[in-house]
This record gives sequence, structure tokens and C-alpha cells, in this order.
Amino acid sequence: MELTTVWFILIAVLWTGYFVLEGFDFGVGMLMPVLGRGADGEVRKRVMLNTIGPVWDGNEVWLLTAGGATFAAFPEWYATMFSGLYLPLLIILVALIVRALGFDYRGKSDDPTWRKRWDYAIFFGSAIPALLWGVALTNVVMGLPINAQLEYTGNLFTLLNPIGLIGGLTTVALFLTHGAIFIALKTEGDIRREARAVALKSGAVAALLAVVLLVSINVSTGSFASWITAIVAAVALLAGLFAISRGREGWAFTGTFVSIGAAVATLFLALFPDVMPSSTNAAFSLTTTNASSTQLTLTIMTWVAAIFTPIVLLYTSWTYWTFRRRIGTQHIPAVSVSTAGTKP
Repeated sequence: MELTTVWFILIAVLWTGYFVLEGFDFGVGMLMPVLGRGADGEVRKRVMLNTIGPVWDGNEVWLLTAGGATFAAFPEWYATMFSGLYLPLLIILVALIVRALGFDYRGKSDDPTWRKRWDYAIFFGSAIPALLWGVALTNVVMGLPINAQLEYTGNLFTLLNPIGLIGGLTTVALFLTHGAIFIALKTEGDIRREARAVALKSGAVAALLAVVLLVSINVSTGSFASWITAIVAAVALLAGLFAISRGREGWAFTGTFVSIGAAVATLFLALFPDVMPSSTNAAFSLTTTNASSTQLTLTIMTWVAAIFTPIVLLYTSWTYWTFRRRIGTQHIPAVSVSTAGTKP
């Protein structure tokens, strides 16, 4: 197998890891106004934040690594994608920064207004990236206006086409479902029961949107392999919803985990061997061949990845295992100002 293909697969794996892990983070953030209501709303919100407190920042490392790997392995891909999608990617970056500030600062004061404002930051800092990542990735797969100089010639509104918006709504619905199931898996009491109900509702919407999106992509530019992964994504999501309806949160989380992973795999399989297909002229498309770095660069990167990837996977697995226990409102201390952050 050529190193260009190896690194295309590795980058696809990194993006898959980001979406399946950061996806439930986004879901938890978007669900704070829904599951954080009632007389004990503040305690509920703190329970929800504590479920992702030990892992949310580590999950974002997958994004940084994916971006860095793309820059090193496929510099032309990186240049065209990040310049063409500059505005949506900037909005995502700002949203992620605001979200991180919300996690860290909402517990610095006992003022309800202060916390409410940071809750908005967490909600929008989760919802906006969830939407725009789906819009951006769907457009990349379906093709963008790229000229002979390998430059993007569209604008923000070019991305807001029907299939792109369906892609964005699909990721929002999938992440909501993934997050709701994660909350049910990590909590106990009323929050757990309500999270199950939310997961079933959002999951039904996600299933409908995902079918429309994946079928549209496969009809347009799919392959036999991408059809297989699309079917896997659909079956895994339905299995996850069946499991959550039976109160089996562990199996349900596995279902949405596999579903999101298979959906991302479908997009990359439909994209290959292109990395940035041109809707202007197929001859202007960037491929794994004309967008790649030199063979020496790819060889060095492969050795580095072979050494450090297992270390990262082991550390990530250890983190999730260490913080595997459920929490409930009874675990939240009464003193709120100094203990309401995102760490348990």
C-alpha cells in the first residue's frame, strides 16, 4: 500500500476519533438547557459537566492532531481546505474557545446571571461546531468550486447548500443522541431517565437525516465500500436506540459510537482517492497523489505515528477507565462557588 493511501486512512481515523469522542461532549453541552431545568437545575448542570470534565479537553487533541497530520502529509489539501473554509473554521475555533471559557469560568461566581451567561457560551460553543463540522465535511466530499490554481472560488453561502445543511443537521442530531446516551451511561436518578427519553427522540431524527445524507452522498460519489459502511452506520444507530429503550446504556453508547464512526468512514471512502474534489472541473481536483508531501516526509511521519499512536490510545483508554463510575446529584457538594467547575 502506498504511503499516501496509508496517511489518508490515518487522517480519516483521526477525524473519526474526534467525532466519536468530541461528539458526546458537544451533545452534553447542547443538552444543558434541556436536562438542566427544574428547581435543582444548577445541581443537574454540574452533574452533566462533571461527566465530561476529565475528558473534554483531551478529546480536542484529536482535532489538533488531524489538522497537523493533514498539514504535514497533504500540504496542498491543507492549504486549499483551510483557506477555502477559512470563515467557518474561524467560527468553529472561536466557538470552541468560548465553550472552554464557559467550562472554566461558570463556577467562579455564585451569581445566577453569571452562570446563565456562561451556560449560553457552553450551549452555543457546542451547537455551532456540531453544525458547521457537518456542513464543511459534507461539502468537501460532494465537491467545492476549485480553479486550476487549486484555489477555492466560492464563499460562505456556497457552503450553505441543501446537502451541506443536511450534513450539518445530521451531525447535530447524532451528537445530541450520542451525548444523551453518554449522560444516561454516566449518571443515575432522574437525569439518567430523562436522558434516555431525549436519546430516543433525537435518535429518531438523527436516523432519518443520516439516511438522507448517506444515500445522497453514495448516489453521487460513493463506492461499494462506502455503501457497506453506510449500512453499518444505520444498523448500529438503530441497535443503539433499541438498547437505550431497554435501559442498556453501555450497548447503546457502543451503538452510537460505531454509528458515528461508520458515518465518518462513509464520507472518507466516498471521497477517496480525491481529497478536495472540484465541482468546477474534475481535472482541478486534489487527490492523494497531487496533494501529498514527499516520500521522505511521509516515511518519517509513519515511523513517528507508529511509535506515538499506541501511547496516545493507551493514555486515552486509561483516562476513560479511571473516570468510568456514575455520578448523581448527591455527589455534588453543597458549596457551589469553588466546586462547580468541570472537574469532579
